[in-house]
Formats: sequence, structure tokens, C-alpha cells
Amino acid sequence: GNLVRLRSDVSKVRLAVGHGGTLTIGNDVFLNGPIISASQEVSIGNHVTIGPFSHIIDSDFHDVQDPKQAGVSKPIRIEDRAWIATRAMILKGVTIGEGAVVAAGAVVTKDVPPYTLVAGVPAKVVKQITPA
Repeated sequence: GNLVRLRSDVSKVRLAVGHGGTLTIGNDVFLNGPIISASQEVSIGNHVTIGPFSHIIDSDFHDVQDPKQAGVSKPIRIEDRAWIATRAMILKGVTIGEGAVVAAGAVVTKDVPPYTLVAGVPAKVVKQITPA
């Protein structure tokens, strides 16, 4: 996208895309030191902010029972105007809704509705956000 800003002052921005995977980044996105791994697909919308040390990982990489077997991958979608705070983790198969905020340190294992704040391990809805 246009006006994508990568900042690595606190933590290096690390992007990894596997063979056959896709990473799509929209317009006016600020990546401030996250780790993003797209084995299958990670899609980031417009006007998204992602904080330092955040992890966005769409794959298990290997099977729990047999580490020699490939793990499960499922797409991750981060919709427009979402904010992913410091040290949050977004795991496979999750959609972060438009205008949603993921609090620092949250581990997101399920979809986040639009215009909500989620926090905790695992992440749960804390409150609704009024769209600007």
C-alpha cells in the first residue's frame, strides 16, 4: 500500500512469507517492530497500527504430536483502522474487525468484533468502542 511506515527503533520489523504464502499491507499502515509470518495468508487493511514485539503468525509450523509433520495454517485478516498494541499475539485463523483494539500482551485466538477492545490471555472483549 501507499504510505506504509516501518519503524525499528524499539524492535526490528521482521516479515516472513512462506512459499505460496501472501502478505498484503494496505495504505497508511504503521508497523512499529512487529514479527509477521505468513505461511498461508496475512492481510492487513488500511490505517492499521501494529506495535513493537507483536506477533502475527498464521501457522503452527509443525504438528504437536509429530514435529516432522507440517502444522495447520489459516489466514489472518486485520481490518481497517485496527490497532494491535505492544506484545500482542494474533494467532492463525483470526479476523480483527474494523476499528478494533487489541491490548498490550493479549493473545488473540478467536475473531475480534469491529469496534471492540480485547485484552487478556486468551483475549476477551473488555468494552465497545465508539467509532470516530
